Amino acid sequence: MMNKSPDGPGPAVRAAGLGVERGGRQVLRDIGFAVRRGSVTGLLGPSGCGKTTLMRALVGAQDKVTGTLTVLGRPAGSAALRSRIGYVTQAPSVYTDLTVRQNLDYFASVLGIARTARPGRVGAVLADVDLASHADALAGTLSGGQLSRVSLAVALLGTPELLVLDEPTVGLDPVLRRDLWDLFHRLAAERGTTLLISSHVMDEADRCRRLLLMRAGRILADDTPDRLRERTGTATIEEAFLHLVEADRRDNGPENAPEDGGTRP
Repeated sequence: MMNKSPDGPGPAVRAAGLGVERGGRQVLRDIGFAVRRGSVTGLLGPSGCGKTTLMRALVGAQDKVTGTLTVLGRPAGSAALRSRIGYVTQAPSVYTDLTVRQNLDYFASVLGIARTARPGRVGAVLADVDLASHADALAGTLSGGQLSRVSLAVALLGTPELLVLDEPTVGLDPVLRRDLWDLFHRLAAERGTTLLISSHVMDEADRCRRLLLMRAGRILADDTPDRLRERTGTATIEEAFLHLVEADRRDNGPENAPEDGGTRP
């Protein structure tokens, strides 16, 4: 079912002059970009460049945010957005003493999904993340990659309009990574879901329709993979990224970015 927003056809996310300060240092610096609705956008950059802080700002979980940040037509963090955004952090957000199915049933009740509709909705998201065979296993007995998929299943329960996924494929085998990326593109194509997916693995770049390349708390580039390679005269996104980093160093001096621990306010 196609997601429809009551807030107009503008971008799913729009940022202008966005900044975040932590401990007296700028973690995000004058960031501006837009994410088209129904797209799969990759947020790529090395660990510590500010990706998690940016995602926390998008979902309204980050303190000391300056500038303008609009999500689905409303200011980031608005109460009206809570049911419209799915956020999957790097750390799995599930109860380890419950089974996978019990976790999903609990979160379905929190989301207000009717009791009669829960079994079908839970079954559907279990199939989406390829965990149907582990539905009755205790979450505490699962691998890290499986726990990450349970968190993704929780985020999918409410059919969100925007999915913000912080490194969802880290530690997964190549086949499962491929299957999850196929799922992400199906969600965009069939439901109109907008996905913003972070990664520090450059070979995932070509799975995205558009890329935001980050370094030192700033956006170095906002373009398609093909155009990034073309404009930098390189064969891969990793080479394009390195080319942009060198150009940035020449223009702005050596890197002086604060560490982005990802969990601090």
